[in-house]
Amino acid sequence: MIWFWIATSVPIALLSLAAFSGAGWSLAAFLYMTVFVHVMDRLVHGAVAKSGAGGEFPSGARLSILLGLAHLALIGFAVAAVSGATSLGWGARLLCFLAFGLFFGQVSNANAHELIHKGARFSRRLGTLVYITLLFGHHASAHPKVHHVWVATPNDPNTPLPGESFYRFWPRAWVGSFRKGLSAENAMRNRKTPHPPNWTHPYIAYVGGAVICLMLSGLAFGWSGLLAYVLVAGYSQMQHLVSDYVQHYGLSRKLLSGGKYEPVGPEHSWNAPQFYSSALMLNAPRHSDHHLNPTRDYPSLQLNETVMPILPRSLPLMATLALWPRFWRRVMDPRVQRLQSSAD
Repeated sequence: MIWFWIATSVPIALLSLAAFSGAGWSLAAFLYMTVFVHVMDRLVHGAVAKSGAGGEFPSGARLSILLGLAHLALIGFAVAAVSGATSLGWGARLLCFLAFGLFFGQVSNANAHELIHKGARFSRRLGTLVYITLLFGHHASAHPKVHHVWVATPNDPNTPLPGESFYRFWPRAWVGSFRKGLSAENAMRNRKTPHPPNWTHPYIAYVGGAVICLMLSGLAFGWSGLLAYVLVAGYSQMQHLVSDYVQHYGLSRKLLSGGKYEPVGPEHSWNAPQFYSSALMLNAPRHSDHHLNPTRDYPSLQLNETVMPILPRSLPLMATLALWPRFWRRVMDPRVQRLQSSAD
């Protein structure tokens, strides 16, 4: 567990200093989220978590809750810094935008994803709150009720279509997951007897919470604060959606003769074995095992490179490559074709 703590705690300290202390700390935070993580991936190899003497992996619940609580402070720091309320120069504000956006997209999103899969009510609500502060609250419904059910099929808006570029994927995925998550929630509520009151609908919390966040940002920092909030949250959402794009590109479940899709298997998600970026993202790159075991604690996620598709580089690097569709297809399409041929 120590590497999860180190990888995620260092950027919290750097970002907190960057928001109030000038360009040097802003640059340090940005370089940590980019260069340092890549260098550590290249230098260190091996599993992120080691099992204890009893064969059990340590629980990551405490770190996950602390990261969720820290996020609530960091989102305020980010808006203050990017809006100019902390008197940073334009260069430092740009670096803060990039560094905070990377942290929210790669760490806060991964941690909120971990929390909403937990059985404890507090953990689920904290994960949902993190998504709400990122103006992405509907993901708390769409992810477990749509994505996990329909992943690697045309019914899942967060699975890219064959040959689809990221720029076509992300608006379709955002709108599609919002709508399908809403439909799933409505269907589930309609099955309950008696019907729950309308004010308890989770989408009221998602949309209303986002409006409250924007209002507080505007009241605290004016129009520049409102713009900063939208930009930082939008950048974070893009980070999340590009991860979905990378982790499911070109992979599909077969439609069986009875009209149902084959069960989700290890071959339906891309994975990345790199050490430090996996620690930073709470093992989110071990994506196949998560779909096979959605409630498994992140330190316990397994990676079997003989049956699970492996990305040629770390998840953050592949997400960057996905922003250039021509080069992305040149790298990934042959790998997808080889997987399809072996499956056939």
